[in-house]
Amino acid sequence: MALSSDEIRNAAERLDHAEKSRQQIRQLSLEYPGITIEDAYAIQKAWVEMKVAGGRVVKGHKIGLTSKAMQSALNIDEPDSGILLDDMFFTDGGLVPSDRFIATRVEAELAFVMKSRLSGPDCTMFDVLNATDFVVPALEILDTRVERVDPQTKSTRKIFDTIADNAANAGIVLGGRPIRPMDADLRWIGALCFRNGQLEETGLAAGVLNHPATSVAWLANKIAPNGLALEAGQVVLAGSFIRPIETRKGDTIQADYGPYGSVSCYFA
Repeated sequence: MALSSDEIRNAAERLDHAEKSRQQIRQLSLEYPGITIEDAYAIQKAWVEMKVAGGRVVKGHKIGLTSKAMQSALNIDEPDSGILLDDMFFTDGGLVPSDRFIATRVEAELAFVMKSRLSGPDCTMFDVLNATDFVVPALEILDTRVERVDPQTKSTRKIFDTIADNAANAGIVLGGRPIRPMDADLRWIGALCFRNGQLEETGLAAGVLNHPATSVAWLANKIAPNGLALEAGQVVLAGSFIRPIETRKGDTIQADYGPYGSVSCYFA
């Protein structure tokens, strides 16, 4: 690791303040040119620990950057992950308070609700399907506490910035029809995503590492060296299969999953 424990703590505190004040901070990759992926996850962990100390409860995980296009855009060859906390869950068809966020975007995903504990290091897609209670349509609300583009250098966010920023996660909406994991070919579940009634994006869940359960297996294996596992009852967002849809106050986002129902929210 390139950063000291003080630098990691400081970065976590700045991210926390950015979220509360809705004022973005400078890219950590510019502040700390030697930052590593390991450092970025350490910052994320420190920030999550601050939130848990303040009363938040860990409810699951999110996986991001699961498509080849997104990975090549950021010069990486694997996904990233973040933590879902209890205050991130919003009701299907309900209101999302815009003034809690800075610059929201929304993605369509499948969420896995775990039935039993799942741990690496040799976890496979089949282990995931066996350990999953339900798969359910979901919207992920993204936010960025870090500047996307640096005003001075015009450099764009790097993977380190995104990971430290809890993989840009801010909210989740679960909806539609819960599916038993073997009752459908999850690769072919798709969504039509509308903003204010206009079709913005479409996609198939196969866009997530060819099968969304592969993404969940990746996460279980990734966190195993830290003594962590996916716990029963946790929700795991497997990764988006559309490009993010920019949203602002007054927007309604709806994802139509066909026979698996729809999920929506309104940015009030």
